[in-house]
Amino acid sequence: MEEQMMMEGGGGGGGGGEIIMDKGNFSNVTNEVEESYLIQEMMDVIESVGLFTNFRKTQKKECFTLVRRMKLLVPLLEEICEFDGLIPDAAMKCLCDLKKALLFAKKLLKCCHDGSKIFLAFEGEAVMGRFHAAYEKINQALEGMPYEELQISEEMKEQVELMRVQLKRAKKRTDTQDIELAMDMMVVSPKKEDRNADSAIIERLARKLELHTVADLKAETIAIRKLIKERAGQNAESTQQILDILSKFKQIAGVEEHNMFTESSVPKTLEKSPSLVIPYEFLCPITLELMTDPVIVATGQTYERESIQKWLDSNHRTCPKTGQILIHLALAPNYALRNLILHWCEKNNVEIPKREVNVASDSSVEHKEKIVSMVQNLSSSQLDVQRKAVTKIRMLSKENPENRVLIASSGGIPPLVQLLSYPDSKIQEHTVTALLNLSIDEANKRLIAREGAIPAIIEILQNGNIEAKENSAATLFSLSILDENKVAIGNADGIPPLVDLLQNGTIRGKKDAATALFNLSLNQANKARAIKSGIVKPLLQLLSDMNLGMVDEALSILLLLVSHPEGRNAIGQLSFIETLVEFIRNGTPKNQECAISVLLELGLHNSSFILAALQYGVYEHLIEISRSGTSRAQRKANFLLQHMSKCEHIP
Repeated sequence: MEEQMMMEGGGGGGGGGEIIMDKGNFSNVTNEVEESYLIQEMMDVIESVGLFTNFRKTQKKECFTLVRRMKLLVPLLEEICEFDGLIPDAAMKCLCDLKKALLFAKKLLKCCHDGSKIFLAFEGEAVMGRFHAAYEKINQALEGMPYEELQISEEMKEQVELMRVQLKRAKKRTDTQDIELAMDMMVVSPKKEDRNADSAIIERLARKLELHTVADLKAETIAIRKLIKERAGQNAESTQQILDILSKFKQIAGVEEHNMFTESSVPKTLEKSPSLVIPYEFLCPITLELMTDPVIVATGQTYERESIQKWLDSNHRTCPKTGQILIHLALAPNYALRNLILHWCEKNNVEIPKREVNVASDSSVEHKEKIVSMVQNLSSSQLDVQRKAVTKIRMLSKENPENRVLIASSGGIPPLVQLLSYPDSKIQEHTVTALLNLSIDEANKRLIAREGAIPAIIEILQNGNIEAKENSAATLFSLSILDENKVAIGNADGIPPLVDLLQNGTIRGKKDAATALFNLSLNQANKARAIKSGIVKPLLQLLSDMNLGMVDEALSILLLLVSHPEGRNAIGQLSFIETLVEFIRNGTPKNQECAISVLLELGLHNSSFILAALQYGVYEHLIEISRSGTSRAQRKANFLLQHMSKCEHIP
C-alpha cells in the first residue's frame, strides 16, 4: 500500500497543483477533530445541566453543588482547546473518562430534576451513593491529567486540585435532610398500626416533598408511571411501598384514585366530543371536570363545590391552586361563571351532568349548634356538665375532619387547654385526648401551642393516669410536626418524661414515647437533651426485648442520635457494636438496613468501631447481604464494605 495519498487541486493545465498529505498528517488532522469534538461534547453536557433549575427538594443542595463543580471544569477544557500540539494519549484517556463521568452526573441530575419525588426520598441513601459515585468518577478521571504536557497554567492546575480535594471531602458527608426523610418514610410505612395522629406526619411528608397540591400529585403520578415502566417488574417491593405512600398523600389531599391514574385528562362530559376545546377557566382545577356548581374560596379562586368541599373535609386549610392559607372557609357561589358555562354548553350542545347543589341542611345547622353548646359547657361551673362536654368533644373530634374545624372555630381550644390543669384525672384524660384528635388539623396545632397547652400536657405526661400519659405522648408527637413546637417542647422539659415513659410505660406507652422522641430528635438541641435524659439505656433495652417488636423504632432513633457527638460517645460501646452485628447477622431486612446505617455513621467518625465490628465477624455477613439481601440492604452493605476497605488498619 502506498505511503502517500494524492489529492488533486485546481483546474487543468500546468497551473494545476497537488496537495500531498501523508497518512501521518491525515491521522493528526482526524485526531484533532476528534479531540475538539470530545471537548465540545463535555462543554455541551456542562451547559445542559446548568439549565436545570427546579431540582427535587430532597437532593436540591447536592444537585446544585454537583452542577457548580462541573462548571469549574469549563476553564480547564477551554485551556486544553487552546493547546496547539497533539493531545497525548494519557490526556485523551483522562478526557474520555471525564466525558463518561459527566454523562453519568447528567443522568443523575436529570433524575433529580424530573424523577419521582417519593422515589428520591424513599431511596435517598442509594441516590446519595450515586452522587458519591459521580464524585469518584470525576476525581479518578482528573487524577492522571498531564498538566505540564498540555501546558495548563499553574493557577488552573491549583483550581482543579482544590476541586478534587472538595470531591473527596464530599464523599464523607452525610446528608441529614435525606436521613430525616427516610425516617419519616419509615414512620408512615404500611405496617404501622393505624392511629388518628399518623395522618399528621403524612401531611408533613407531603409538604416536605411538595406533594400537597393536585397538580403536584398528578405530575408525581406520571413520574411514578415512568419509574414502573423503567423497572420492568424489578424491585416490586419498593415500588409497592412508593405507590402506597402516593396513595396516602392522595387520601390526605382528598383526591380520588381514578382521577390520578387515568391516562386521559378529557372531562367525562366531553368524551363523546373529544375534538371540542373546552375553555380552561370552565374546568375545576382539582378534577379537571366541567364545573356545574362553581364556588369562590377566600383566595378568589373558583372550584367545583363538591371537589373543594372534599378538599376542606380532608383537613386542608389552603387553596389547592395557590397554596395560600384560607382566612375563612366560606364558599361563595360564582353565578357569573355558572351562567357563562351554561351559555357555552347550550351553544355547543354539551349536556351538563345534573348534580345536587350542596345546600346546608337543617341537620347540619343543628349539628353546628350542638357543638357550640358543648364548647360553652366546657366552661360550666358544674363538674358533671364539664365532664360530659369534654367526653362528647373527644368522641366528635375523633370522627371526622369537619368536626375538628367546627370545634376549633367555635372557640373550643382555649377552654380545653384550661381543663388540662383541672384536678380530676378523668377530665384530664378526656381533655388531652380531645386535643390529640384536634391536633390532626395543622391550624389547630398552632392554636393549641399558642394557648399554652404544652407545659400542661407535659405535666399530665408526668403525673396523669396510664391512658392520659400515653395520649399526652401522642399529642406531643402530633404537635411536634411543626418545627417551632419541637423547640417549645424541648425548652419546656418535655423530653425527660418521654424517656421515662419509654423505659417504664406499657407497650402502647413505649410506642407513643418512641414516636414522639424520634420526631423531637430531628432537632439538634433535642438530641442533646434526649441523650442527657438517659435515652440510650431504654433504647438498648428495646433492642434486647424482641417481644416488644420495637427494634426498628429503636434503631431509627439511634441513627438520629449518632449524628450528634454526645450521641456517639453514649452509644459507641463495644457491647452495642456486638448488638449491631447481631442484627446484621440475624435481623429482619429493615433491622439489617438500620443496623448497617448506624454502624457506618459510627465508623465514619471513629475507625475503632469498624475494627470492633470486624472482630465480631461483621465482614462475612456484609458480604452475604451485599449478594442476597434486599436492594436497599445490598447498597448499604456495599457502602460500608467500601469504607472498611479504606480504613488503614484493614488489609
